[in-house]
Amino acid sequence: MPVRHDDPPRHLGRADDEAHRYDALLVQGFGGPEGPDDVLPFLERVTAGRGIPPGRLREVGAHYDLFGGVSPINAQTRALVGALRDEVARRGLGLPVHWGNRNAAPFLDDVVADLAGAGHRRVLTLPTATFASYSGCRQYREDLARAAMACGAAAPQFDRIRLAYNTPGFIRPMAVQLTAALAGVPAGRRGEATILFSAHSIPVAMADTCDYEAQLREASCLVMAAADLSGRAWDLVWQSRSGPPTVAWLEPDIADRLADLAAAGVRDVVVVPIGFVSDHMEVLFDLDVEARAVAGELGLHLVRARTVGVDPAYVGQLVDLVEERMAAAPTRPALGVRGPSHDVCAATCCPNLRHPGTPAAAQA
Repeated sequence: MPVRHDDPPRHLGRADDEAHRYDALLVQGFGGPEGPDDVLPFLERVTAGRGIPPGRLREVGAHYDLFGGVSPINAQTRALVGALRDEVARRGLGLPVHWGNRNAAPFLDDVVADLAGAGHRRVLTLPTATFASYSGCRQYREDLARAAMACGAAAPQFDRIRLAYNTPGFIRPMAVQLTAALAGVPAGRRGEATILFSAHSIPVAMADTCDYEAQLREASCLVMAAADLSGRAWDLVWQSRSGPPTVAWLEPDIADRLADLAAAGVRDVVVVPIGFVSDHMEVLFDLDVEARAVAGELGLHLVRARTVGVDPAYVGQLVDLVEERMAAAPTRPALGVRGPSHDVCAATCCPNLRHPGTPAAAQA
């Protein structure tokens, strides 16, 4: 899969070279249901304002029945928060680590109110998304802006760490997972297995206003290089689309690509969920259940790589990014040719196409 390096980042923000002191670190998560009674309220919050029919919500809610009505994402975020607390303490940074979700308890609004009530004045944020898009970047800033407005003058100022998509601590653990997944292909066929990197599809109109696709392609290329597979073919596919069929989303869908590969005589496929940092529902159901079922019907042997989760290298990398924001003129390591992501977003970054006037936290 060719990777274009002549496409400059869109709406580039800036690097903040000043040293800062922070009162706390806030992990911003997506959230998920933790019991059957939570599923429909959770889905209603996620899809609010999008006109999704109740029948479709019940259909998606049935996916959670396979997992006892519980999404693993909250447990996975708890594990990440715990690992971050341990690493922050080990380095003596003196930062309490808090956690707030967009769509499930602990809700971000409540956590920000608690931070304001405790007198915190400047808070560094760590969104759990790794790639730039409206839902993975600006929407987290909008969440903060809404929560801060509710606190009035007592609200802290929020900064954010830069995106980790091309950092060594993300790329190298993903390369380890790719190598481990390839080992699940019979040795005699391993060299012919097709490698698919998978990420959540987004509307084409949204993709045209951010660096989501370009960052995913570069990260995939970097993982291939780190796994010593640079000369080997790979492809980027998309999953989990949720919009109406009249709206164009990024393609090819993974199911369509699997059908193409089967028709071409491919026997083995390794799927690398590059767009996700933990094995939550969109990995466990959309890949391990749906995509695996499609592959089985097509006679394909599918192996799925794990995500980074709480790999010590990844956790360490995130804390490195925290230390960057605390230091004057940090070095900002990054792999590839696109360079390090900015840590202060421009006003035009990852715009909200549905509600263009929605305010976002200015600095975060």
